[in-house]
Amino acid sequence: LSLHDALPIFPPLFSEVVMSYRIFSRGLLVICVSLLALVPSMDSDTQKWVKLGEKKVTHSLDRDVINVTIRDGFFRKIKLKVRYRKVQFHDVKVHFGNGDVQDVAIRKQIRAGGSTRVIDLEGRNRVISKVVFWYNTKNIRGKKAVVQLYGQH
Repeated sequence: LSLHDALPIFPPLFSEVVMSYRIFSRGLLVICVSLLALVPSMDSDTQKWVKLGEKKVTHSLDRDVINVTIRDGFFRKIKLKVRYRKVQFHDVKVHFGNGDVQDVAIRKQIRAGGSTRVIDLEGRNRVISKVVFWYNTKNIRGKKAVVQLYGQH
């Protein structure tokens, strides 16, 4: 008995199989299109972050500077990572090679192992000369916190 011969015997079963296949294929298409829509947002997160410098921070309210050299190149984005102890940021200023300054509002406590949000730099690819940040820590003893600066081309 071939499939062609069986169709008149089982027409309701055949139509249910065809309907299930159509629903499945449309659902699969929707899932694939949805995943493709996520690719641009994942692309910027998966691009390589370059470490531009770090600073061991004191156990109090203070201001520190991470200097960046022109050999590090041009950047579109930065973020700060915190190691060993939590740090409360009050303000961050990004100084560029042409003298411009971008004030970044970061008034947030970052836990050890965490990082700030990704900060988009104003203008096109920019040469960073330094990043100045105001912070405080409440670490009385033990390892000091370390703030690391990363950039993305």
